[in-house]
Amino acid sequence: RASRKPERRNEADGMKHIVAFGTFDTKGSEYKFLKECMERQFDGEIITVDIASLPHEPPFSPTIDNITVAARGGYTKDDLYAADRLGGVEIMIKSLKLVLKDLYDAGQMDGLIALGGGAGTIMGLEAMKTLPSGFPKVMVSTIATSAKIGAYVEGNDILVMNSIVDISGVNRISRSVFRIAAGAVVGAVQAMSEHDTDSHKPCVAATMYGNTTEGVTAAKEWLEEHGYEVLVFHANGGGGRTMEKLIRAGKIDGVLDLTTTEWADNMCDGSACKGGPERLSAAAQCGVPQVVAPGALDQVNYGNRESIPAKYADHIVYGEGRSCLMRTNEDENRRMGEAIGEKLNGCVAPCVFVFPNKGYSKLDIEDGPFWLPEADRAFHDSFLHTLTNPLVTVEEYDMHINDHAFGILAAMKLHALITGREEA
Repeated sequence: RASRKPERRNEADGMKHIVAFGTFDTKGSEYKFLKECMERQFDGEIITVDIASLPHEPPFSPTIDNITVAARGGYTKDDLYAADRLGGVEIMIKSLKLVLKDLYDAGQMDGLIALGGGAGTIMGLEAMKTLPSGFPKVMVSTIATSAKIGAYVEGNDILVMNSIVDISGVNRISRSVFRIAAGAVVGAVQAMSEHDTDSHKPCVAATMYGNTTEGVTAAKEWLEEHGYEVLVFHANGGGGRTMEKLIRAGKIDGVLDLTTTEWADNMCDGSACKGGPERLSAAAQCGVPQVVAPGALDQVNYGNRESIPAKYADHIVYGEGRSCLMRTNEDENRRMGEAIGEKLNGCVAPCVFVFPNKGYSKLDIEDGPFWLPEADRAFHDSFLHTLTNPLVTVEEYDMHINDHAFGILAAMKLHALITGREEA
């Protein structure tokens, strides 16, 4: 079982510190202005870190110059300046991560901000991703609206701010952007000074989706009443992947995975909610107690009817416009039963799988548009046939997944796994 990792190290001197890093050869004047904006709002120290890979004279003296940064990664000045553009970027990314770790560990970094174009944004996000959630991170970027930014920030609480114009000079637009960005990181650092009174509670990760909301909410409320902090992840692909990442990071004490719908999108190449092949792996492999249900496995998300592949022409489809759902059939449910059964065969700690035999979602209910008992039975039988791990207990209830009582039972089962005792 992964142990909970400490969130913060001891403060070095009681003073707050904000680190601003970037390429001071091409964006030195912009960083000078940003630094001045922060100094007017912040009574701590602004630490500037130059990560330029070419020889230059910055418009102000950085706290840590680019040669010192490179040296932290084991590179000389000659190594840095002899490298081509890509090689120089790789040197600085590797070295910057070490510099930021040193500052963080020494208690000399309480917030982080950077400005970047294309390459600068990628360098900035790569560095920021190494810091824990809850640590203030602001990235002002010319490519903030680019589709590829989502993949970089998924699972991270990095604030990416659109620069509107290119980061090339200080002008009437960029001045406003930089002032707001300075206020954002300063305000975040000040807000983090407040004591989090709930941080001592055991932490449960739960999955939810529009069509499983009622059952998951009932479970969440019961757990909160019994002293847990519950983090709810929207089962939209990115939500499930983020939950898996936090479990592996040792931040989760128990998992209430009642909404496994991302496996339906995996199986049928849905366009919105694919959780990826690692979905349902982290808790099993890390020994984190979990309660799992087949929540919304009856449905696959697509952007519209036209985006559904032709091979699914015989499937039931619900919804119009920009979002529609496709009902999974018997064969797909059989294959999902095999896939999820194999995932839980990897459990190294006790797990409970709960079947709500009156339906897996708001649509999968008697007389509902996705009511197809034979498909649900195909999942049920396939899962039981595949499951061989004695650490996984299977329980069945003559309830619907959104029944209040089902949510309470699932919560009680998880509580029993975490505490080692049943709730009266």
